[in-house]
Amino acid sequence: MRNVYVAGAHMTRFAKLPDETVRTLTEAAVGGALADADIAPSEVETTFFGNAISGIITGQEMVRGQSALRNTGVLGGPVVNVENACSSSSSAFNLAWLAVASGQVDVALAVGSEKMTEPTGLKAKAALESAVDLEEVAVLKARLGDNDEGEGDRSFFMDLYAGTARAYLERTGATAVDFAQVSVKNHLHSSLNPHAQFRKTTTVEEVLASRTIVDPLTLLMCSAIGDGGAAVVLVSEEMLRTDRAKVKVLASVLTSGYAQQTTAYDDSAVVRAARKAYEIAGVGPEDLDLVELHDAAAPAELVLYEELGLCAQGDGAKLLASGETTLGGRVPVNTSGGLLGKGHPVGATGCAQITEIVDQMWGRAGARQVPGVRVALAENGGGYIGSDSAAAVVNILSR
Repeated sequence: MRNVYVAGAHMTRFAKLPDETVRTLTEAAVGGALADADIAPSEVETTFFGNAISGIITGQEMVRGQSALRNTGVLGGPVVNVENACSSSSSAFNLAWLAVASGQVDVALAVGSEKMTEPTGLKAKAALESAVDLEEVAVLKARLGDNDEGEGDRSFFMDLYAGTARAYLERTGATAVDFAQVSVKNHLHSSLNPHAQFRKTTTVEEVLASRTIVDPLTLLMCSAIGDGGAAVVLVSEEMLRTDRAKVKVLASVLTSGYAQQTTAYDDSAVVRAARKAYEIAGVGPEDLDLVELHDAAAPAELVLYEELGLCAQGDGAKLLASGETTLGGRVPVNTSGGLLGKGHPVGATGCAQITEIVDQMWGRAGARQVPGVRVALAENGGGYIGSDSAAAVVNILSR
């Protein structure tokens, strides 16, 4: 396997964008990434297009990527459509990395684009609920217990996150205030990100007072519906054309959950992906300068601190309280604002995480710039199977 580098990356603004489509979002992201890399569309040898829910939202199936990319100039070469729930474009990135690392191509494009908003406001909920094994929904609901309290039109995924949250509270002694602090931190970071969906800071009191979605989750502890696109250009060393610092992909690992109704901590998809990624990259969690992770609901960030080895099991809330994961801390987490602050157009999230890391490594993150970022990790999960993520991707980059 040969070395692979990020030559360019770009993301659109994440927001509710009624005048945009998957195609226009894709065009903006791809055009920006190719210009950033100084790569012509005709030089792209293969494209992996990540999208999760267009089939339900717009009805576009089968050739989502070809349809979205038709005006970008990259058609003619292979286009592979990648649908892997919220980790769709992280999986696209993994495949683009593999294509270049294997020597099959010198230039590969990873794209994520998603349009979640639509007039009824109901299709996104149905789309998100399809990211579980539909034959086990009754089993999942029985395990979680019937809960009709809170917001009636919530996604079933929030019930799953709430179940995880309650188990975390019981296991660690953390409180809902700790979950609120995650949202406060990430909204602080997103207030400094011009691409973020939410540009205002919030307080613990405001988070706790926002309406209950499902106990113990409140509205401001949950990621919102939004639209957006992001793209990353991956190349062999010979195709690097700028004098910027080289951003190398040290590891890219994709795993899936085992579909067991109980999952041992060491067997979780994220733990296994992180363990393998650290081994391949030759680094450990203590070497990380920055982390972007999948905080679709605030409690997930604390769980992921532990699964990624940023702290000991059970110490996620302590790590957050220490300030080490906030800007200015030892290992800032979700400097983009994460899914809670930056937004979560599901198919675009993975490439957006990479874009944040690249912007940080190239010193162009503006007011949220972390000095001297040399090693960073992106983690993204997708779907739910048994008692675990259906898919998990961990990418480690270095400068």
